[in-house]
Amino acid sequence: MGFWSFLIIFCFIIFYVYWYSSTKALKFNANIKNGSKLPSLPSYYGTYSFFWLILPIFLILVTWFFFKPFFLDLLLIKKIPSDFLTTFEGNPDMLVDTIKATNPEKFFPGTNPVIIESAKYFQNLKIISDSYVYIGTLLMGLIFSTFSLRKISIAFRARQAVEKTNVNLLILCSTIAIITTIGIIFSLIFEALRFFEKVPIFDFLLGITWSPQTAIREDQVASEGLFGAIPIFTGTLLITLIAMAVAIPIGLLSAIYLSEYAKPKIRATIKPILEILAGVPTVVYGFFAAITVGPFLKEIALFFGFSIASESALAAGGVMGIMIIPFISSLSDDVMSAVPQSMRDGSYAVGATKSETIKQVVLPAALPGVVAAILLAVSRAIGETMIVVMAAGISANLTMNPFESVTTVTVQIVTLLVGDQEFDSEKTLAAFALGITLFFLTLFLNLIALKIVRKYREKYE
Repeated sequence: MGFWSFLIIFCFIIFYVYWYSSTKALKFNANIKNGSKLPSLPSYYGTYSFFWLILPIFLILVTWFFFKPFFLDLLLIKKIPSDFLTTFEGNPDMLVDTIKATNPEKFFPGTNPVIIESAKYFQNLKIISDSYVYIGTLLMGLIFSTFSLRKISIAFRARQAVEKTNVNLLILCSTIAIITTIGIIFSLIFEALRFFEKVPIFDFLLGITWSPQTAIREDQVASEGLFGAIPIFTGTLLITLIAMAVAIPIGLLSAIYLSEYAKPKIRATIKPILEILAGVPTVVYGFFAAITVGPFLKEIALFFGFSIASESALAAGGVMGIMIIPFISSLSDDVMSAVPQSMRDGSYAVGATKSETIKQVVLPAALPGVVAAILLAVSRAIGETMIVVMAAGISANLTMNPFESVTTVTVQIVTLLVGDQEFDSEKTLAAFALGITLFFLTLFLNLIALKIVRKYREKYE
């Protein structure tokens, strides 16, 4: 049984089980002439049977997804002749990877026949094992759904059971999100600790020279890389400040216009057009910055008698600010529109003008949401990579001059992880050190923003 056959049969069984369970509950109610009816609607009994069908199937498939590679590799190694395992150059894992990468129908001339036969066995093993798992999951789902059908009675409250299942699913999803976050943090921390074993942490945090290009031989020039991260974080800060200087005023002013001044028809037209900017791929913004904005700024600089680099922080930050405008504008507009009209009317009643009402009433009431929108925009700017690569370059210069070329943390992470260098080298591990430092930096910014929100938050009825 292939995947698509399993999916079609699975969807059919889902609809049938839900329909049959709901119909059985309806017939059960109809047969009760006197006395109490079922305590829940028939749809809840169908939903309860649906849960008992889909949850076992989901758990079995997830378990199979994680343990399938280990199980198939174990069977494959047992199939390979022991004398071939001992004569193969390398460890068994390399042999298994070679067999998996071999196409038994189109293989290179001179390939060992044992590898070809093992590749055929591995392909058949995948098909057969998947078929058994698909059939087994369907049978288990039917067994559990049959058990749920037998519980349809006056004593069984299906609505409470369904709601409890929904709560448990929500708790499970929240737990998965938390565990994923913890896993990301610890994966960064462990690799960063390996880097700090080779490079002192203070040399990394306080160093002013970033040159991770380590030499291959010890007699080469610059055989030891320099991993001072200050130029990288300075470039990140510079580009983020330029982007925010563009995005925050334009975004907030456009949000104020859309929520307070624009007519409904104008707002319904302008807001979707403005939000189109959020759907444009970042590589398009990168082309725009490199081909249009960069040369345009260079011509302006030459006109006024000073020079500017072809790849500059100003070009990257300016275009990045244009890209971030919809984040601030749309979220701030929604927050300001949610401020009760009675508050505006009360301000007008004491003689305040429209602009005074916006400054003294609407903005303070919407401040938590506006701060959240700005924080989201800052995180978006810090994590941007493509625009910086194409418009600001990859050179780590320690400067706050917006007319020069700089780089950011995300660009350097991509640069460090590209290539054939060893994974345990300082150059590669430096990417994790940059990542964990950036993580704690953004966490610090989030804490500051939360403190500001809590300090100025006001509750309105």
